[in-house]
Amino acid sequence: MMTALSGMAHDSNIERHPIPDSDFPILQAVTLENVELTYFSGTVPRPDEEGDFGDTEAQTISVMERIQTAMERRGLTLGDVVKMTVFLVPTEETGRIDFSGFMDGYTQYFGTEEQPNLLTRSVIGVADLANPEWLVEIEVMAARAR
Repeated sequence: MMTALSGMAHDSNIERHPIPDSDFPILQAVTLENVELTYFSGTVPRPDEEGDFGDTEAQTISVMERIQTAMERRGLTLGDVVKMTVFLVPTEETGRIDFSGFMDGYTQYFGTEEQPNLLTRSVIGVADLANPEWLVEIEVMAARAR
């Protein structure tokens, strides 16, 4: 069995962060030490206690909470995010992405009094994600001045 870093070229300027408790062959983040850019892999929602993933707003909140936790493990905050790519799946009800539901979740974390920093962002409608119940996947890039 391969370890998360076996077979990868080692560069002391690049720190690779595996997904905690996983052997899935992707990294959660990569930090470039000279400018301290950190890239986070796409993050998806977790189900609630009843196993329901919820609507687009609920899934966006779930994803943002998971991103926030992953960033905290690296000593970062949501205020350090400079780029976000969002993948939204159309809802069964409308056949279209629920951009409004996404924005209702997103605006709880960005542009608030507690966290006023804004970021660059792309929102892309996709046919589906790896789990048919997921409506949202988000990846972010964080930067911090040294």
